[in-house]
Amino acid sequence: MSEVELHRCLEAILMVVEEPVSEVILAQIIERPTDEIKQGLINMAQKYQSEDRGFELRQVSGGWRFYSHPDMASLVERFVLDGQQARLTQAALETLSVIAYKQPVSRARVSAIRGVNVEAVMKTLVTRGLVEEAGIEGESGAVLYQTTSFFLEKLGLNSTSDLPALAPFLPDIDGLDELLANLTE
Repeated sequence: MSEVELHRCLEAILMVVEEPVSEVILAQIIERPTDEIKQGLINMAQKYQSEDRGFELRQVSGGWRFYSHPDMASLVERFVLDGQQARLTQAALETLSVIAYKQPVSRARVSAIRGVNVEAVMKTLVTRGLVEEAGIEGESGAVLYQTTSFFLEKLGLNSTSDLPALAPFLPDIDGLDELLANLTE
């Protein structure tokens, strides 16, 4: 395997890791000797540093991972904070509403109520600090979710009991009483 190919393999893996990954694990995945992996990582880190990139490759906590360059901290912070102020999508608002009125509730239950997969939306809500894990459901072992104090703060509420009743906001349709019963159980 050429050095270029090795670097491409390492970059592809390191782009998706959430925690530093060890040289041994990288060697197992790429099926190359650990010493070759270690030298490749060192060479890549030096190359990125000499090119003055906006990111760097660091060895931290027994593994390797990409980090934004410290010189870019203020820019990255502004991006992250501005991203937090972006409006929620309709899907996120609907999912957040279900969680607020049904909490603590599992992702599967939210999906069943909405009729669509909510996994990506749930990640967004957790990332934005609006929803958090609230424990484990005894029977199924599913993770339960609830709204956070940040959610209450953003809505200007003291507790979820201050949420408005749903009935005045819904149209008069057949089956509405059953729907409301499901949401408020």
